[in-house]
Amino acid sequence: MEQDDSFQVTSIDEAFKSFYDSFIEQVPNIGMGILIIILGVLLGTWIGNFAKNRISYRTRDPLMSKFLGKSIRILFIVISIMIGLRAAGLGGIATGILTAAGASAVVLGFAFKDIGENFIAGIKLSFNRPFNINDTVEVGNNFGKVKALEFRYTKLKTFDGKDVYIPNSDVLTEPVTNFTEDGFFRWDFVVGIAYENDIDGAKAIIMKVIEEIPDVIEDEDHQNFVIEEELATSTVNLKVFFWVDTTDFRRGALIQRGMVIRKVKEELEKAGYYLPADIQEIKLYGPEKNFPVRLSKDEKNPKS
Repeated sequence: MEQDDSFQVTSIDEAFKSFYDSFIEQVPNIGMGILIIILGVLLGTWIGNFAKNRISYRTRDPLMSKFLGKSIRILFIVISIMIGLRAAGLGGIATGILTAAGASAVVLGFAFKDIGENFIAGIKLSFNRPFNINDTVEVGNNFGKVKALEFRYTKLKTFDGKDVYIPNSDVLTEPVTNFTEDGFFRWDFVVGIAYENDIDGAKAIIMKVIEEIPDVIEDEDHQNFVIEEELATSTVNLKVFFWVDTTDFRRGALIQRGMVIRKVKEELEKAGYYLPADIQEIKLYGPEKNFPVRLSKDEKNPKS
């Protein structure tokens, strides 16, 4: 019995010594593997940033340059980890990781279907997309400025300060309205004049106002005009169409629209045009024959 115990102790000592000797032999390889991984991370980061700056300089496209720079950095890091594991004598682990990744790709494909779709959509959007950084866009019910294109989502900043993260697959499949791609946007509004007023005269005044406002754009491709839209209850409604610069859609375009509306109202009133409110008609149904009406006295004019 004592001989068996001594034999087991000897076996454990020999196994530990063998493991220790093997570990000491592998230390240089492990150190080399760690060094390769560190250098790969540093090199990948440097090359990613360099690629991002060069792409941004050549294309003037910060969204594409950021996306591709990050992709290159991640690719270099993954490759350096695989090479580092093999250099450390852990090639079996690297092979196992790749084999497990391939074997689980189908399972994970179903489990993370949305993530995969958004990633692929992000790659497509980095090369072919309907917007650039700081463009004002509408994606579905989301309206704001584009701030970032990431692997899985596109970030919008709404004009009331919200940060909206839209999955790239939705951006790729949903209709996208870009308000600032070419820098032009056509505003419109309705102004109602009295039936007895001169329609042609009112249209001439409105066009004169539009021509005198410097921020309103008019050229061969962008024509401003006024049309008769509707014969309403108490007004003849004229619809005004005019073009503005939408580089700063959030503030500038809104201010320009308000300026045109205010100036049109002031000039029409100055020319003697009446801008009546809607007439409300009250009808009584039932046995009532008399409807009591009381006129209150004007406090500022007691004689009225």
